[in-house]
Amino acid sequence: MARDLGAIAIELANTQYYGWAWLNRAHLLPEKNSLEAAYTKVQAWRARNPGVMEVVWVVPDFYAEYPKLCMGGWGATHLVVSPDGRALPCPAALLLPLDFPKVTEVSLEEIWYYSEAFNLFRGTGWMQEPCRSCPRKEIDFGGCRCQAYMVTGDLTATDPVCRFSPWRERWPSPESGGPWPRGRSNPG
Repeated sequence: MARDLGAIAIELANTQYYGWAWLNRAHLLPEKNSLEAAYTKVQAWRARNPGVMEVVWVVPDFYAEYPKLCMGGWGATHLVVSPDGRALPCPAALLLPLDFPKVTEVSLEEIWYYSEAFNLFRGTGWMQEPCRSCPRKEIDFGGCRCQAYMVTGDLTATDPVCRFSPWRERWPSPESGGPWPRGRSNPG
């Protein structure tokens, strides 16, 4: 359908586990074999339709080895406006204990270039180890600040998704029973 509508790109992103989705992840996270079957279909479509449309596949973080580049990098490419007018670098940022400026009170230019919230995690200078010396630091820029905060309580912690994160053991994985309630298996 996206191709027929003339789309140049489509992102097939699985549920991102913040807010309501975090609380209900046991019911939302697909089984690994279901994801693998879906990815096989994506690869087959790409092979049959080269150059037609970019198809981006986003793996759920519970199955990832490395964190994803959050929204193209914190405050690097996106500005989201919440219903109450707060400017955010990503849709989930409201869960962070930061003061986000309102577009009704501050210009977009001032928010984008000068607000503390948008500048806090730009670049790599804010990073702790192991991110600071990681060769991937300019690929994923430390991963998701929301996930890091949800799991560790520290805005600057290494995203717990990362295989090098000292917080990885706290990151729930389907294979270890991770986020699933006791006595339940991962629902498909």
